[in-house]
Amino acid sequence: MSGALTILSAGPALSLQDLGRRGYLAKGLTRGGAADLRALHEGAALLGQAPDCAAIEMMGMGGTFEADVDTVIALTGAEMAATLDGAPLIWNASHALSAGAKLVIAGVRAGTYGYLHVAGGFDTPPEMGARSAHLTAGIGALLQASDSLPIEASHARPGLFLTPEGRLSGGVIRMVLSFQSALFSDATRARFGETVFRRDPRANRQGVRLDMAGDGFHAEGGLSIVSEVITPGDIQVTGDGAPYVLMCESQTTGGYPRIGTVLPCDLPKVAQAPAGAELRFQVVSLEEAIAAETRARAEIKALPSRIARLVRDPHDIADLLSYQLISGAVSAAADPFATTGEQP
Repeated sequence: MSGALTILSAGPALSLQDLGRRGYLAKGLTRGGAADLRALHEGAALLGQAPDCAAIEMMGMGGTFEADVDTVIALTGAEMAATLDGAPLIWNASHALSAGAKLVIAGVRAGTYGYLHVAGGFDTPPEMGARSAHLTAGIGALLQASDSLPIEASHARPGLFLTPEGRLSGGVIRMVLSFQSALFSDATRARFGETVFRRDPRANRQGVRLDMAGDGFHAEGGLSIVSEVITPGDIQVTGDGAPYVLMCESQTTGGYPRIGTVLPCDLPKVAQAPAGAELRFQVVSLEEAIAAETRARAEIKALPSRIARLVRDPHDIADLLSYQLISGAVSAAADPFATTGEQP
């Protein structure tokens, strides 16, 4: 049975996102897709579906949602306050969403980007091989109140939980040297590695600005660099000496010098770092980077094996009486040891 999830109220930055578009770099279009790709894989594991299903990405806060068919949802990424018909929901878990029930996702508690998944994904028409909005390129748009997204009725299993990975508060970010790292002196690169940065409020899906105490960072001959191909994860240093980590909707070429490139498996930590969170950068060798990426991909592949049943507080279960709380019946007069031959 086909149905829809309707957005009754929307936060300031809701968009439909999947794994993004590949194969368009030569035409000036980066991959785009979810800012936190691992969160897509986590939602897929909770709902038992492919990770290329689209989800609603919510930056900072969510909104109010209602489905007109019974479905199952999963909540991943940045933790946000969420309720279903007034009952609180646990994050990083799957929940039954009955037709007509009101799902409210409020402000963020940790991290930046939260994700609302539905069983089967959102069945919107693909564009250039993906359903995701690429806001910088003008593909798609932010979701608004009254928008309805097509879904299918589902009987996927709710009540599943996945222990979240610690990536919502910044920390150490691994990077490799880039083609332009040598333009920065040894002393400048060493100072970059010793600096404690803070995630500047000026950040979006295109890039994250880093704030720091003291002088900025400058490359020799930085004003005469010819524009080159760049990739998400590159750390550009602008004319005022401030570093920017380029994210999923970055441009494909640029002329600012790059001091290094963040490992893809650490980019979600940059994306999820809230404003003011501390970030430090650690240079690793290419061999170490490959090993880290290999481990990260193995962890993502193993996510379904880490799924556990969600243990809920009975006080938070609105439909508690619909559960089978006692299995079988016991007679007060019967001998409980009669079937086993054991004696009291």
